[in-house]
Amino acid sequence: MAIEPNLTLVDLTAGRIVYEKTPPDAVRAFLGGRGLNVYYLYKYLPPRLDPLSPDNVLIFGPGLLTGTLAPSGSRMNVTAKSPESGILGDSNTGGHFAAKMRAAGHDRLIFFGRAEHPVYLYLENGRAELRDARHLWGLNARETRAALQAELGPGVQVACIGRAGEKRVRMAAVMTGPKAAAGRGGLGAVMGSKHLKAVVAADKGQLPVADWDGFLAKVKEVRQSLADSHVIRFLGQVGTPLLYEVSNHLGAIRTHNSQLNAFDDSLDAAEIEKLVDKMVSCFGCNVHCRHVNKLGGQGPEYSTVGLLGANLGISGAERVIELNNLCNDLGLDTSSTGTIIGWAMELYQRGLIGRDMTGGHLAFGDYELVRALIEDIADRRGFGDVLAESSQALRFFPPEAADYLIAVKGLPQSDPHDVRYIKAFALGIAVASRGADHLRNRPTLEIFTKFPAELLAQIYGRPVNTDMTAYDTKEVSVAWSEEIYAVGDALGLCRFITHGFNSPHLTKYEHMAELVRLGTGLEVTPEELRQVGQRIVNLERVINVREGVTRADDTLPKRYFDDPMPLRRTKGHRIDRQQFQAMLTRYYALRDWDENGLPPVEVVSALNSLIQPAFPLSCARDSGRGDEGGTNAIFPPVAGG
Repeated sequence: MAIEPNLTLVDLTAGRIVYEKTPPDAVRAFLGGRGLNVYYLYKYLPPRLDPLSPDNVLIFGPGLLTGTLAPSGSRMNVTAKSPESGILGDSNTGGHFAAKMRAAGHDRLIFFGRAEHPVYLYLENGRAELRDARHLWGLNARETRAALQAELGPGVQVACIGRAGEKRVRMAAVMTGPKAAAGRGGLGAVMGSKHLKAVVAADKGQLPVADWDGFLAKVKEVRQSLADSHVIRFLGQVGTPLLYEVSNHLGAIRTHNSQLNAFDDSLDAAEIEKLVDKMVSCFGCNVHCRHVNKLGGQGPEYSTVGLLGANLGISGAERVIELNNLCNDLGLDTSSTGTIIGWAMELYQRGLIGRDMTGGHLAFGDYELVRALIEDIADRRGFGDVLAESSQALRFFPPEAADYLIAVKGLPQSDPHDVRYIKAFALGIAVASRGADHLRNRPTLEIFTKFPAELLAQIYGRPVNTDMTAYDTKEVSVAWSEEIYAVGDALGLCRFITHGFNSPHLTKYEHMAELVRLGTGLEVTPEELRQVGQRIVNLERVINVREGVTRADDTLPKRYFDDPMPLRRTKGHRIDRQQFQAMLTRYYALRDWDENGLPPVEVVSALNSLIQPAFPLSCARDSGRGDEGGTNAIFPPVAGG
C-alpha cells in the first residue's frame, strides 16, 4: 500500500490553496505528525527571520495513526518558528480536532504569508476554503468555537486562537478544545500574525485501514494491556494532578519562582476532585484523564496546578481552576504564563523593577493581582504588555533579571517539578529541542526506584545507575526517551500510553510497528522506528543550529546551579556545573554530535539530500547560518499550477 498522505498548502497572502501528496520516502523517513512537520519546516523556513513576520511557516500535522482506532491516536503537532524562544516552535495537542481534520481529507496543512484581514480555513471532503473571519476577531476561544458551531453545525471541530493570539502575545496557544491546546512556544501568536483566526474541520468520514481485521485485533490487544496498567487506571480516576502531592511531599514543587520547593496541600488531587464533574477523553483514548470542572471549563493539569498555584503562591483549588479556565478561554499557555508572572514577582521583590514599570505592588499569593495580570497580558495592557513578551521581556529589565528567569533557550520551564533533585530531568530540559520542556525526553522511570537494574538495562539497552540523584548514565535514559517519544509524536499517540513514560509496560516499538503495518500497510521494523526517532531529533537540532543554537544554550537556569533546594527531603540538592558539563558531553557523544552539539556532516548532508530545503544548513561545522539567499516570501514553486 503506497503511503502518500494529503498535503494542503495555503497561501494566505494570495488566497491560494494547492493540494499535493507527501512523498513516500518522506513518510518512511519521518512517518507523520511531529516528524513530517519538522521535515517541512526545514524545507520552507528561512533562517533568522522574525517569527511574527509573514515569512514564518505554520504547520498543522496529525500523526500517521491519528484518527484511526489506534489507542490514544488523537494527537497533532503545530509547528513554526517560535515567537517565544526564537528557535524551533513545536507543540503537541490532543482532543478531537486532529482526527476530524484527517477525516476531512487533510493530513497536513502548511500556511504561508499573511491574510489581508482575519480569515478561517474550512475543511470538508478533501477540499479547503478560506472564509472571512472578521466577525470572529475579538472573540475568546470559547466564544469562537460556539460561533463557528452555530454557523456551521455542532459537529464541526475547531482549532482557534483567543484574544492573546490576536494580540500576538508570545505565549499564546492554539486551542483545539475547552482545554486541549498546542500551548508551548507561542504558536497562537503566529496564527494571529497571519490573521488566521481558526481552522474548522467538518467531516465524519472513517479513515481507510490496510487490514481491518488484523488492525482491530491489535488495537484490542494493546487497549487491554493499557487497561491492566495501574498508572493508566489511576490517571483515569484523578488525572495528572495526582503528581502534585507526590512532588510536594518530596520537596520538588516549584514555589515562588523556584525560591522555595514546597507548598501547601490545598492543591492536592483530592482537593481538585471536589470541583470535578466527570472525566473525559480525547479521540480514541481509554485513559480519560481530562477533568470537566464545575466552574465551566476543563482541567487543570499538574503543570497548571503547580505553575498558576504553588509557583505564584496561590492557595486553593477553586482559585487555581478559575485561573486555568481564564487562560484557556483567552488562549494562553498556562506554563509560560505562570512562570513569567512568577519571574516578575521575584524581580519586584528584589527591587530590580518597581511601580514605575508595574503600575502597582506585586506579591506572591495575591490572587486578584494574578487574575488581573492574566487579563492584561492577553490584551497587552499596561505592565501586561511587557509580560506578554514572555522571556523576550528581558530587554525591558536590568541585566540581572536573567539570573531569575526559569527558562532554557528562551522557553519558560513547562514542568512544575524542580529538577535540581533528579539529574536526568535536569539534563532533559537542558537539551530538549524546543527549550525547557518535560515532554520531549523526560525519563519518568527515574522516579521509580523500585525497578530492578536488570529491567532498566533491558529497556535502555545498557546498564544505568538507578540512583535518581546521580549524574552518570543519565544521558542514556534521556536519549532513549527522546527517541521513542519522537516516534509516538510522529504516529499521533499520547505520551501517557508510550513505553517508558511512567511505566515499562506500555506501548512499545513492537506494538507501534504492528499498528503501522496493519493500519497503513507500511512495513517497518521496531529498529527502523527507533531510527526515525533519531532522525527527528537530529533534524530538530539542525534546525536549531541553523538558528544559532550552540552548546552554550544547552544549559539550565542559574538558580539550579547556584542555589541548593531549601526544604524537605530534597534539601541541599543543586546541579554541579562540572558534573553537568560532563553529563552533557556524554549525551552529545551518545548522539554522535561533536563537543559543541553539532551533528556530523554526513548526517546533515543526508537530511539535505532527502528534504532538499530551500535554505539548507551547508555544513554542521559552520556558524549555524545556512545559505539563506534572502528572505522567503514565496509560495513553494510546486504551487504554481
